[in-house]
Amino acid sequence: MLDIQGLSLSAVEQTQLASPLVGGAILFSRNFDNLDQLSQLIAAIREITGEQFIIAVDHEGGRVQRFKQGFTHIPAMANILKHAQGDLVQAKAQAVELGWLMASELLSIDIDISFAPVLDVDGCSSVIGDRAFSSEPDQVIALGQSFIEGMAQAGMKCTGKHFPGHGSVAADSHIAIPVDERSQAAIESLDMSIFQHLIGQDKLNALMPAHVIYPAFDDKPAGFSPFWIQQVLRQQLKFDGVIFSDDLGMEGATVAGNFEQRTHAALKAGCDMVLVCNKPQGTIEVLAYLEREFNQLVSLVERNQSAARLRQMLPTAQHDRAKLLASQRWLSAVATADDLRLALIS
Repeated sequence: MLDIQGLSLSAVEQTQLASPLVGGAILFSRNFDNLDQLSQLIAAIREITGEQFIIAVDHEGGRVQRFKQGFTHIPAMANILKHAQGDLVQAKAQAVELGWLMASELLSIDIDISFAPVLDVDGCSSVIGDRAFSSEPDQVIALGQSFIEGMAQAGMKCTGKHFPGHGSVAADSHIAIPVDERSQAAIESLDMSIFQHLIGQDKLNALMPAHVIYPAFDDKPAGFSPFWIQQVLRQQLKFDGVIFSDDLGMEGATVAGNFEQRTHAALKAGCDMVLVCNKPQGTIEVLAYLEREFNQLVSLVERNQSAARLRQMLPTAQHDRAKLLASQRWLSAVATADDLRLALIS
C-alpha cells in the first residue's frame, strides 16, 4: 500500500498503481482540497486499479482525521466516555453512532477503510493519548466493540491498532524506536488483553502491529516479529484476519534496516500487506525489491491466503452521498458528534 503526494496522480504514481504488487493506496490531508477534487482523485485511482483495490485513510476522529471540509468532525475517542460522565451504556450507544457516521461518510465517496479503531490504552504515550477510548481495558473493549459495530452497520471493515499495545510506552514510533520494558504479565494483563478479548469474540477484521519492541517477549518490533505475528496472533489467538504493517517509513521501522530489509522482515514475519508512506524513494525501493524477490519471499500458498484475506476488507455496502446526508440517522449522528465536541470545548 502506497501513498499519493498531491491532489492528483503523477505519471510515476500512475505507473506504480498499475503494478500487480500494489494492492492499496492510503490518502492523507495533502490529498484533499475539496470533495469534488477528492472524488476525481479516487476515480483516477479506480480507473487504474479497479474495484478490488483498497483505498484507505486514517480517519479516527480528534487529532487524526485527514479530511475536514465536507465531513463531520468526529470527536476524539477519549471524549465519548467523558461526555457521558462515565455512563458506559450511553457511551457505547454514542460510539456505535460515531463509528457508523465516520464509516458511512467515507464509503459515500468510495473510500474502503479507515484504519480504526485505536485499541491502545491511554497510558503514558502522548502519540496515543486521547486517541484511545480509555485508560481501562474493560472500557476500551466495550467502546471499541461498539465503534466497530457502527462501522459494520455502515458496511466498513475495521482495523484494530496497535497490537499488542502502544499506549504504555512513552516514545512516539513516528520519530523514535519505542521499547516497552515492562514484564510479560504487565503487558498481557493490560494492553494485550484488549486485543485478545476482541479476537476471541471475532470482532476484528484486521490488525496493525506496533513499531514497538517488547524485550520481555522478543527483540524485534511487533510488526517485524514472527513471534508476535505467527506464534501469538496466528497460532495462539487463532486470528485469521488481515495483518497490515504500520508505515515502513516511520522511525520505529528503521531498526529493521533499509526499506528492502524492512519489507523483507515484515512479509517474512507474516504481514499480509506492507505500508510505505511519506517516503517516495522508499516506495520506489520497495517496489523494485518486490519485483525481484516477491516470488521467492512469499510462497504461492501465502500469497493466496493474503489475497483472500485482503478481499474480505472490501466494503459490504455502498452509500449514495445525497441520500446519506438527508437521512435521519446521519442528522442524529452529526448532532451527537457536535454535542461531544462542543461540550468539551465549553
